Amino acid sequence: MQPSRRKFLCLAAGAAAVPAVSCIARAQTYPTRPVRLIVPSPAADLYARLYGEWLAHRLDQPLIIENRVGAGGNIATEAVVRAPPDGYTLLWVTSANAWNATLYSNLNFVFIRDIAPVASSHRGEGVLVVHPSFPAKTVPEFIAYAKANPGKINMASGGVGSGQHVWGELFKMLTGVDMLHVPYRGGGPALAALLAGQTAVMFDTLATSIGHIKAGSLRALALTGATRSEVLPDVPTVGEFVPGYEATGWGGLGAPKDTPAKIIDTLNREINAGIADPAIKSRIANLGSVPMPMPAGDFARFITAETEKWAKVVKFAGIKAE
Repeated sequence: MQPSRRKFLCLAAGAAAVPAVSCIARAQTYPTRPVRLIVPSPAADLYARLYGEWLAHRLDQPLIIENRVGAGGNIATEAVVRAPPDGYTLLWVTSANAWNATLYSNLNFVFIRDIAPVASSHRGEGVLVVHPSFPAKTVPEFIAYAKANPGKINMASGGVGSGQHVWGELFKMLTGVDMLHVPYRGGGPALAALLAGQTAVMFDTLATSIGHIKAGSLRALALTGATRSEVLPDVPTVGEFVPGYEATGWGGLGAPKDTPAKIIDTLNREINAGIADPAIKSRIANLGSVPMPMPAGDFARFITAETEKWAKVVKFAGIKAE
């Protein structure tokens, strides 16, 4: 006996609804088991563990930190891109994701398409520092000296495509100065070379340079962010002399695309609650950063703008991933 057409349509509609119902059910009960947070670099690990501990407490589930270092963070990113969009595999996103989109020509993913922004965490200040023997004491003096000595100033960085590198290239693009980029295997060796006087200048993170600045072994010419810092209130920003210059490191949480909105909302709410917590605020400040809370939608727009901004810099400088 053949089933009626009406009964067949009802059965078909019910079957089609199962995945949607399952997805909604998962979102409503999330999380029911441990969550993995994939981390792309040692520097990001500090922030990931800070928020991982907070999330584990708030979500009442273990949060497992998994470091997948390499390829400028792309190994970690691709692991999350390929993970199920169920909220149980998350990515600690960083500013490197913004310029990697242009820096690497053979990626198996498109970051702004394949990773759903969940919550922003912080912005980390940078600083333009020179060896004390360098003749310039201000940004205008530095620019004048660089233009009078094209290609003779050695600019250290933690490697091709590192934050120090692209921040310096943005400065070159906006000022028209010509400096010789000297990449090292990490920010530590680059900073050591600057302290030894083997290089002249570096666009370093404030967190790693602040002690040397206060000790007098480095001279801070300007901060790279949009505003002055409380820890160095007398040091101006680069933007006060170079209109449009702003460069900071930032971080936050991402998930595979198609992760249910309810899960993203839950994680965004808990991360923002963490940012407001005095203990976490203090830890962030000790790491040389300032909180950057925002809704997931605003974080998505922020990442898109950063990706477009750094694409121009990478193309201008002709940077190729090594």
